[in-house]
Amino acid sequence: MMATRPYLCLFWKRTRILTMRLVLEERKFLSKWSPPRYLWRGLSVFVLAGQVIIRSLMGKVHWRNTLQQLERVGPRSVGVCLLTSAFVGMAFTIQFVREFTRLGLNRSIGGVLALAFSRELSPVVTSIVVAGRIGSAFAAELGTMQVSEQIDTLRVLGADPVDYLVIPRVIASCLALPFLTLMCFTVGMASSGLLADSVYGISLNIILDSAQRALNSWDLISAMIKSGVFGAIISIVSCAWGVTTMGGAKGVGESTTSAVVISLVGIFIADFVLSYCFFQGAGDSLKNCV
Repeated sequence: MMATRPYLCLFWKRTRILTMRLVLEERKFLSKWSPPRYLWRGLSVFVLAGQVIIRSLMGKVHWRNTLQQLERVGPRSVGVCLLTSAFVGMAFTIQFVREFTRLGLNRSIGGVLALAFSRELSPVVTSIVVAGRIGSAFAAELGTMQVSEQIDTLRVLGADPVDYLVIPRVIASCLALPFLTLMCFTVGMASSGLLADSVYGISLNIILDSAQRALNSWDLISAMIKSGVFGAIISIVSCAWGVTTMGGAKGVGESTTSAVVISLVGIFIADFVLSYCFFQGAGDSLKNCV
């Protein structure tokens, strides 16, 4: 028994040394480990959204910056949005008008166009254009300010970057997108009706009458709600990606590209959720225009 004690003491010493080494290695690993970038960037979107909501309710809004961003998001985006909507409408018309005329459903064409544009095409197409044009600009601007330490300078001067940079962009996007959507809806319907009248011989009066019978106020209201949500997604994601930029000019380029891609994914997911909530029980709209 006495002979085994030295071996037991040696065993316990080695075990203790090994345990201490494992603890030290674990501490080194934890000190060097950081969560994946996509994880903390995704969390930053929700944190930034919460800050925007809370500080907006507190009245921390720079209205001058908001008006400048509103002019940028709204009037300066009208041309490209309307042009895109016109050609999307004409392409959509080409796809189904000929089939409807062969089936003798001429009086349903206007209703189908109106419902398709109001419920899906106008808000989604407008948001895609704005995400490519405005979302990329937001991410690039804030990313450049982040890597050049301009955002830190704002903090030193006592200005909150969320109040001064983020909230004006979010408010401008949420206000401008619904009106852009309504204009795109009008232009898309007009281009589709003119194409159907001039190429396929379907009277414009028939198309307008069918659209009026199928469309109701909720269809337009839902389009404005959708586009407002899409505007919030575009602006918050782009700003979050901008203020978390690292790595100089290369990081700015990566943040810009990633912000647009994530914004588009968020738009499509939100579109499905909102469409499911708004139109799950809808199905009688076309009966009025048959």
